[in-house]
Amino acid sequence: MSLLKILNSINDIVWGPPLLLLMGCVGILLTVRLRGVQIKHLFYAHKLAFTREDKGAEGDISHFQALMTALAATIGIGSITGVATAIAVGGLGSLFWMWVAAFFGMATKYAEGILAIKYREIDSNGQMCGGPMYYLEKGLKAKWLGVIFAILTSCAAFGTGNMVQSNSVANALFETFSISPTMTGLFLVLISAFPLLGGIKSIGKVVEVLVPTMALFYLLISLSVVLIHFKEVPSAFMMIFKTAFTGQAATGGFVGSTMMLAIQLGVSRGVFSSEAGLGSSPIAAAAAKTDSPGRQALVSMCSVFITTGVVCTLTGLAIATTGVLGKLDSAGNVLDGSNLALAAFSSTLPYGGMMVTLAIIPFAYSTILGWAYYGEKTMEYLFGVKSIFPYRVFYLAAVFIGCVLNLQVVWGFSNIMNGLMAFPNLIGLLFLSGVVSYETILFEALLKREKALKIKPKA
Repeated sequence: MSLLKILNSINDIVWGPPLLLLMGCVGILLTVRLRGVQIKHLFYAHKLAFTREDKGAEGDISHFQALMTALAATIGIGSITGVATAIAVGGLGSLFWMWVAAFFGMATKYAEGILAIKYREIDSNGQMCGGPMYYLEKGLKAKWLGVIFAILTSCAAFGTGNMVQSNSVANALFETFSISPTMTGLFLVLISAFPLLGGIKSIGKVVEVLVPTMALFYLLISLSVVLIHFKEVPSAFMMIFKTAFTGQAATGGFVGSTMMLAIQLGVSRGVFSSEAGLGSSPIAAAAAKTDSPGRQALVSMCSVFITTGVVCTLTGLAIATTGVLGKLDSAGNVLDGSNLALAAFSSTLPYGGMMVTLAIIPFAYSTILGWAYYGEKTMEYLFGVKSIFPYRVFYLAAVFIGCVLNLQVVWGFSNIMNGLMAFPNLIGLLFLSGVVSYETILFEALLKREKALKIKPKA
């Protein structure tokens, strides 16, 4: 058996029912204990993210920059290719289970944000450090779990967050404009070096401009496809809800799917897209300037709604309304993954496929920046601040390597690391849910006092 097949087999086990069940149980538990925080405070959460700035509070970056850094690592290839893959294998019903995962994932993301702020600390460089490794050590008193999480995350950063992304950019530019992977690698290293070497403040300044711009561009073209096929939207929703519980029958080249397959693909791809439960995004949340753990927790919660609730939904609707599911390519193969997504856009918009290809480039670049910070902080946790600069150098070298190598093995290995890093984080969330509940009670009492006084708190 080849190494790739071995990795794929391990990946199926890691991302199998035990992990998905644990994620679901944690999300449901937190939703109940927090009394539906994702419903009660959804509007206020987005208002915080886009309007509030606690300049006088401790932290390195604003609420908005923390959100954009988290979105930089989540809105990307998974929001396009990941959704298309789930639908191609699990049917349109998998989109419904993505929404279910996102709903409970918002409570999970909220809890991660609470703990990230509560247990963060300041390093010798005067910068904030936080995330699962800190709340596992300080809150759960299980440093060994924090070390395991840090090791797994640093590995995933070099793979999924780095080389896989740069490889996607290199392939897109070569296929579209015949630009050599070597030139792409050198260019990516150059434009990545300045924000990476400048740390989280530099990364925050880049992503607060790049992420909204690229997201708006993709939303406009995907929304255009859906609006052009507006008459098909009601039937698309009916098919999504129906096949979520019955499975989808074979049609064209689509071989059909069962309800269990729709659940597995929908939940796993939804988690992969939003990263709720993986433990990566609270590392960015810990750097935010905030006067209360609850405020940044609500901002963190927004990323799930934006990524899965908006971006992934529009991708899924574009595929559903254009009728490309089950179609064959010129070689007679069933459209899958990125090819399925590209077919949906190409069938409707002039140069639609090229526009999506161009959108993938900044998506991948922003992911490189977001995961660079995650990896940097896990390395600092393991080896101290002296490891930061060497890590940045190796990370930039990996950007170039990713452009010029075939990374199927790296992709398989990284998926495994992503799944494994979720286990210690979910254990922490499970046993620290009482802390999250208590902090939420304090935060909601603060909100009531502010509302009673009808004054804005000092920023």
